[in-house]
Amino acid sequence: MDNHEKTRYSDIELQEFKEIILEKLQIAREELSALTQSLSNPNVNGTDDTAGTYKTLEDGSATLEKEQINQLAARQKKFIENLEAALVRVENKTYGICRETGKLIQKERLRAVPHATLSMEAKLRQN
Repeated sequence: MDNHEKTRYSDIELQEFKEIILEKLQIAREELSALTQSLSNPNVNGTDDTAGTYKTLEDGSATLEKEQINQLAARQKKFIENLEAALVRVENKTYGICRETGKLIQKERLRAVPHATLSMEAKLRQN
């Protein structure tokens, strides 16, 4: 079957993508929970016994670290939402269809970026 006639991925292909997405989701959720934990236990490194002179320095870097962790956590949440949205598209069989061109997004791209909603062609046009 020629690629141009194909308007959607087959159920077998969708199942393969679903497994990729579920795997990535599991990893992403674990990473998010690790990030959240490190935010709630900032003193895991036990820096309390350090001399007072370094205290202000450490507070500053701890704040910076906290901000970075917060940013990472926010990015991770967004990633999880995108993956969950991709799962919905798998279920209603619209997964892998470019929202700009209506063509199928290449499998290689979907394997690398399973939550992609744009084909490379459409993405390049945006730039």
